[in-house]
Amino acid sequence: MPLELPGPAVSTDWLASHLADRDLVVVDGSWYLPAMQRDAKAEYRSGHIPGAVFWDIDVIADRTTSLPHMLPSLSDAPRLIGGLGIGRSSAVVAYDGSGNNLSAARIWWTLRVFGHDRVAVLDGGIGKWRREGRPLESGEVRPNAAEFVPRFRPALVRSLGEVAAALETRTATVVDARGPGRFEGSEPEPRPGVRSGHMPGARNLPFGSVVDGEGVLLDATAIRERFEEAGVDLAEPVILSCGSGVSACALALGLERAGHRDYAVYDGSWTEWGGHPSTPVVSGPS
Repeated sequence: MPLELPGPAVSTDWLASHLADRDLVVVDGSWYLPAMQRDAKAEYRSGHIPGAVFWDIDVIADRTTSLPHMLPSLSDAPRLIGGLGIGRSSAVVAYDGSGNNLSAARIWWTLRVFGHDRVAVLDGGIGKWRREGRPLESGEVRPNAAEFVPRFRPALVRSLGEVAAALETRTATVVDARGPGRFEGSEPEPRPGVRSGHMPGARNLPFGSVVDGEGVLLDATAIRERFEEAGVDLAEPVILSCGSGVSACALALGLERAGHRDYAVYDGSWTEWGGHPSTPVVSGPS
């Protein structure tokens, strides 16, 4: 019987009990902004969950654009993703070291965009795994390549033009996962040439709002309350945005847990919108 994942997130207990399953691929998808002064690959090499491969979101990406870590092309996805040992029968569990799903959910979303639903995020990430005294290994895992066959799902992705149209027609609510300072324009953007502020009509819900103090996803009711408190009507479609399309996926994971599946992620996010010469930008609270 194929290994079945219990939902969009799995507990450390669940992962520990299935580490030896031959269908399981564990992925360290840690990624950090330069200002955080953390080296994700070095941390992986010094200690990772046994058997975990490293998913570099800047490598498994579209390398033909200046925008950071955009989705890889449909033609490149089989080589890049299959090269990590992820095949059509794989059950994938992704984690990161942020403590709040900064980048693990990006792996979850990327695989689902390419039609692979057997993927979940490790609740609490490697931080919770470490605190519980669970085993680690050092070095780098080099897997055998597997056959990954992508099936692109455009419904999960939005482009700049589609976001602009949704804002104009009010057919979806844009939810920005950046912190309030960047959203309101009181803090500068970390990338040169990108304006501060937010899209007209966007709502602000920082991506860490949908996890508890241990980085574990809140329950469905609590997540819905967080979105509603931010002024989001969950009877309507939602477009999720952030700085560069990474942390927005943490909110997508939260919506999946909450049972609201009419969502998509704006892949270019604020780096594209705020760096574009003609897109409207406003400041202040939503």
